[in-house]
Amino acid sequence: MLSKLQEALGYTYKDEALLNMALSHTSYANEVHKDALHSYERLEFLGDSILGFVAADYLYHTFPKKLEGELTRIRAELVCENNLAAVAQTLSLGEYILLGNGEQHSGGKNRSSILCDVMESLIAAAYLDGGLEAASGIVHRLILPQLSQNEKTHDYKTELQELVQRKKEQELSYSLVDESGPDHCKEFQVQVLLNGEVVGQGSGTSKKRAEQEAAQQAIEKLYK
Repeated sequence: MLSKLQEALGYTYKDEALLNMALSHTSYANEVHKDALHSYERLEFLGDSILGFVAADYLYHTFPKKLEGELTRIRAELVCENNLAAVAQTLSLGEYILLGNGEQHSGGKNRSSILCDVMESLIAAAYLDGGLEAASGIVHRLILPQLSQNEKTHDYKTELQELVQRKKEQELSYSLVDESGPDHCKEFQVQVLLNGEVVGQGSGTSKKRAEQEAAQQAIEKLYK
């Protein structure tokens, strides 16, 4: 059963005891082992810091022109409970969590706080099992891709339009330069042009998302 979870995580734990601990809620540890130290709580503590570090390192190198405040905001969105719980749900993680009887019957396997905690615990268990590369791999595969989901709430097209309008006689336009892939999984390539000159480009699973990425690149190139 755990092989499916490990396949979804993209990492196979050499020490399965670590994996079991990462999935053990305090209620289960108390009922079965009579010892809270067999729960995921300590792993969660470690995983929280590892996740924060890997996310910060990624954002620092991905956005060289963003200031501390903006980087902090994006990291907070990536590592927040709602985001981690959403990732956990894509893994059907609740099916694997070991809960005590009371927590099981009260719907603990679907509780966002528990799902979030277990995601952090799995990252820590991977770190202890295979080092930073193993833990970082899980973060890069499953959590950092949520960046585009979080950032889409920021309207870069509107921001770019407002910046361009500060000067008179500026013409801003978007051009679809490529479209590939099957109908159910298309990839769009878009360029944004200022007075006929390409100032940014982006890609995405929709033209809107590609335009937002292109506008973001243009802002970073021209105004930051």
